[in-house]
Amino acid sequence: MDTSPANALHSGRVLVMGATGYIGRNMLAPLVAAGYDVRAAARDPRRIRGPEGVERVTADVADPTSIQAALTDVRIAFYFVHTLGGGADYQTRDRNAAHIFSEAAAAAGVERIVYLGGLGEDRESLSEHLSSRHEVGRLLAAGGVPVIEFRASIVIGSGSTSFEMIRNLVEKLPAMTTPRWVRMPAQPIGIDDVVAYLLASIDTGLASGESHRVYEIGGADVTTYGGLLSLHAELRGLKRLVIPVPVLSPGLSGWWLYLFTPREATVGRQLAESLRFPTVVSNDSAARDFPAIHPIGSREAVLRAFATEDALFDSILWAEEFAGDDSVQQFQRNGRYVDSRVIRASCPPEAAFDPVACIGGDEGWYAYDTLWDMRGFIDILLGGPGRRRGRRDQFALVEGDHLDWWRVERLVAPRLLRLFAEMKLPGRGWLQYELQPDGDETIIRQTAIYEPKGVLGRAYWYLVLPMHHFVFNGTLRGIDTRCRALVEGPNTCPLPDEYGRQLAKRQGR
Repeated sequence: MDTSPANALHSGRVLVMGATGYIGRNMLAPLVAAGYDVRAAARDPRRIRGPEGVERVTADVADPTSIQAALTDVRIAFYFVHTLGGGADYQTRDRNAAHIFSEAAAAAGVERIVYLGGLGEDRESLSEHLSSRHEVGRLLAAGGVPVIEFRASIVIGSGSTSFEMIRNLVEKLPAMTTPRWVRMPAQPIGIDDVVAYLLASIDTGLASGESHRVYEIGGADVTTYGGLLSLHAELRGLKRLVIPVPVLSPGLSGWWLYLFTPREATVGRQLAESLRFPTVVSNDSAARDFPAIHPIGSREAVLRAFATEDALFDSILWAEEFAGDDSVQQFQRNGRYVDSRVIRASCPPEAAFDPVACIGGDEGWYAYDTLWDMRGFIDILLGGPGRRRGRRDQFALVEGDHLDWWRVERLVAPRLLRLFAEMKLPGRGWLQYELQPDGDETIIRQTAIYEPKGVLGRAYWYLVLPMHHFVFNGTLRGIDTRCRALVEGPNTCPLPDEYGRQLAKRQGR
């Protein structure tokens, strides 16, 4: 059977319900790339992140009218709604939502609903979370629209609740007391494989009169949550002491998770309860019906998650992310800390990029150079380059150049300069400058990104964080001062590449 998206029903619209959730947002780009007409629905469509061509609509599973509107002209509906993060009594909310959606889908003439639930045997003693996940699948099928339900164990991917729990526990705790549930067999699956199954399901044939088909999906190996903790530590080069204890109930585990994974704690407590049961694939139906999909193992899935994070942060333009907001942004995302600040310079980007491109070396950092020198001296003591490397050329940059303890990782004049830190750090760091025209001004955004390694890495970030107010704001003010001087008088620091030559010609240099 051919399950490739190329032979699917491209003539119909595909709805992704719950497009702001982890699975939903990871489905949008592959659906568009496969040629589907994609509609993404969420309570707040402004939070939907997806490629161009995705139609964004408002839909609330508690509001039948909005669901009916979202399902208009839809042939295939992906259902990724889960209200677990909304607090107590999520089972009732999920039950009502599934009932509303299934009835609306039948009324709209939807041909198929595809749903992702949780892996685990159907039995009376199943956890509340897994029981609710299974019940939602049955309720979706009760409305009369055929349902393909996938059941997965731990999903490994940057941003998934399970992966972020693992990351936080490993990175924050040199020693961990682990309850019994971390030793229960599980079959994790990478997010790329989950997406592949979901895409292939669009073209999967169902028998006449078949209303509900369930597929159990998992990766290439069986492990435990504790095994994933050890794997993450190994791949990050961290030594962690794991002390198994028999006394941590799911309730106590919830408090344990809250202390060290606060953002995932609400959902994590229910996941911990579910992990008291084996979540292992028990049949080969997915392998039989989707022979072209060969799921990877846990190690490769974790490595892919790391690589995906690097690619994601390489592609982010923070000027677009925070467009219209000039306030200081400080937050944590996908295991990295971000500090983003902005200043408005009274000159065009071609001129504003001049002092940005000339930063460091003999020109210094335009403010608090003593602090930069002190940090450079500490770096030398630790075996790093400090500031003694300077610059190859004070007035020109190319990708790969050294700039004090930084290396030029990306240069797109006069719009972008990204530097990678080669100083001795308990982690990895970047400094990015983005320039955008805004009328007669240029918005200059300076963003520091830091990926800490272990407890020491986090301690380092919070140690230097108070300095950012002085150092980073001072550098931005210095850039603005030089930018205004450039507009008002002759300039001695030519831009690199063709922009510099053109500007020098216009200024009569």
